[in-house]
Amino acid sequence: MLRFSDIVFGPIRSRRLGSSLGVNLLPPNGKLCNFDCIYCECGWNADGRCTPELPDADQVAKALEAKLLQCAEEGISIDSITFSGNGEPTLNPDFPAIIDRTIALRDRLCPKAVVSVLSNATMLGREKVVEALRKVDNPILKLDAVSREGADLINKPQCDWELETVLDGMAKFQGNFVLQTMFLASDEFDTADIAGRWMDIVRQLKPRQIMIYTLDRETPQKGLVKYSVEQMRTMVAPLIEEGFEIQIKG
Repeated sequence: MLRFSDIVFGPIRSRRLGSSLGVNLLPPNGKLCNFDCIYCECGWNADGRCTPELPDADQVAKALEAKLLQCAEEGISIDSITFSGNGEPTLNPDFPAIIDRTIALRDRLCPKAVVSVLSNATMLGREKVVEALRKVDNPILKLDAVSREGADLINKPQCDWELETVLDGMAKFQGNFVLQTMFLASDEFDTADIAGRWMDIVRQLKPRQIMIYTLDRETPQKGLVKYSVEQMRTMVAPLIEEGFEIQIKG
């Protein structure tokens, strides 16, 4: 499974974000997440147990500054500075300070790049996390299921997770966020079965952009089925007709 040993890695070519410079706020020798998704590229949580040593704001700023200077010197373009890494980035207690330092570095050294955060939206009950996410260009918030039962099958939350709490947190962005959803099927779960309810939630939240995607790498749970771009487009056709901006990646 894919894990990142450095605080800053890449840039790598992202299906959704272009030339993406990754920032890992989690341990370099394992995985730390309050989800245990059946499709996670980092593998199962149990296989990534590690010492919970997280980089602080100074360490992240130092590593990011060095990498941005290197990329500028070598003429390497960066479309997005992207917080992802070995788990859920907002679990790092320095996350708000890290975002402030990152934006300052971006403005000084790489002003054309956007700052993106891939989050499972579980920490939106913390106001400082919400404030930090609202400062970035792309707060990309995950919603794969429309019930606790569905989340248990696909995301396997290791925390208190209730749909209404997640939706209340997303509503704080007043539509200025990107909704991200994995489309897939297994013996127990099929996105096609929840597409109608999921579209109702999209209409309720009105995100400025929606990213839907499907399996692209090895997954910890075997037997998962990916969708084609055409199948996904058919499922969300009503939203496209209603004018929602939807990015579909196979």
